[in-house]
Amino acid sequence: MGVSERDPHSGHQTTGHEWNGIKELNTPVPWPVWFFLIATGLFAVVYWVLMPAWPLGRTYTQGLLGTDQRAIVTRQVTRANEDRASWTSRIAALDVKQIRADPTLMKAVRDDGHRLFGDNCAGCHGSDAGGNKGFPNLIDGDWLWGGSPDQIAETIAVGINSPAATNSRASQMLAFGRDGILDNDAVIAVTDYVRSLTDPGVTRGAGAKSVAAGRAVFAANCVACHGPDARGNQSLGAPDLADRTWLYGGDAQSVYTSIHDGRRGEMPAWGERLSAVDRKLLLVWLLDKGSAP
Repeated sequence: MGVSERDPHSGHQTTGHEWNGIKELNTPVPWPVWFFLIATGLFAVVYWVLMPAWPLGRTYTQGLLGTDQRAIVTRQVTRANEDRASWTSRIAALDVKQIRADPTLMKAVRDDGHRLFGDNCAGCHGSDAGGNKGFPNLIDGDWLWGGSPDQIAETIAVGINSPAATNSRASQMLAFGRDGILDNDAVIAVTDYVRSLTDPGVTRGAGAKSVAAGRAVFAANCVACHGPDARGNQSLGAPDLADRTWLYGGDAQSVYTSIHDGRRGEMPAWGERLSAVDRKLLLVWLLDKGSAP
């Protein structure tokens, strides 16, 4: 079939293709398509001339307008830092008590401290600082290394078992069962004793004998860190075992696992990552959240 045939209804020539009696028309490209193609091409040419566009080895075409996004962002960051310095300089100069007594500074602390905590700490301790299994609750007033402003500040700065800081706080729970320090019966007994400190129901019935045996095991192996009354030792980072606050869980299996396999938590040394002002902001933010008097 020749391509010069015209469709009697539209007047357009056909392409010569036919399927089951249906002929393909050779219709022209609609003018809006041409318009947008030409407009796009013109826009590209104008953009190439006015804006940075083409790479040239180690540099690029600068464009007639001289727009530099890196310079723009740098100016914005510089401006933001200058604005922030108007109140962070006061944070650096004042002590914690003075900062908490200043409503204007505390508003800034709550806003910026929340951001800092979210960016750096929430991944482990939760967005509300309420902690997760293996990561302490920071707003309940129960502190492994002490809850005074100076103690919290040091913990933030040097971390815990952090390889990045030579003066990091160091703490480790021995693997009494895994390393053969205690046999399995002794581990079970001391598990029952520790649980009985917060759950008197453990001592009922047959459990009383296990608790009594566990008390003797505890006295021989655990008091050096946790104290004779199991109230812990903040200078060693040893937790209070009688306060119903559990870092890894207070059920029988969790306590058994802690004793049998040991524990060795780690916290980054934020003194290597955050400025002194940012660490102080985090400290005051935590205190404001109710983590310490």
